[in-house]
Amino acid sequence: MADSGVRIEHPNRAKAASKLTRMIVVLLLLVSAFLVTVVTIGAWDVLQGAKALQIAYIVVYLVIAVFVLRWSRGVLPLAAALAIVLLIFAAVSAPAWFDRDKAGFTDPTIDEGILGLITALLVPVQLLLIAFAMSGFRQAWNVEVERPVDEPPPRRSDAAPAAA
Repeated sequence: MADSGVRIEHPNRAKAASKLTRMIVVLLLLVSAFLVTVVTIGAWDVLQGAKALQIAYIVVYLVIAVFVLRWSRGVLPLAAALAIVLLIFAAVSAPAWFDRDKAGFTDPTIDEGILGLITALLVPVQLLLIAFAMSGFRQAWNVEVERPVDEPPPRRSDAAPAAA
């Protein structure tokens, strides 16, 4: 519990790089959830056994996005791990969508080529999500500094300190 004369600051959250990384991670999570939603809705009738997993991915990615917006650094490795699994699923299933143009396959709501393209787009999106989530984790958003209330906040200077 903080004393009344002390304020807690998070200096790493004020950095432009941290703010940009956080927004990119949120954007990539939302784009991933959107792409998985399009594939799920567009192929609902032909998906076999993957419906629950895809819905779970959508929900979990949206929840993680909310936590990242609240500067929760702990969910970033989870986002990266889930992105690795989704990347593997997308890389394996994208060619299968393009191979569905033969007789005997049930036609999905959205054309198989479009579903294949969307599934293939998930691969680079997940690679970016892994990279930015781990970059955000290294930025140490959780670092706290206690300062007296009457002390002015430190000035940020990009200039190197003078040698003594």
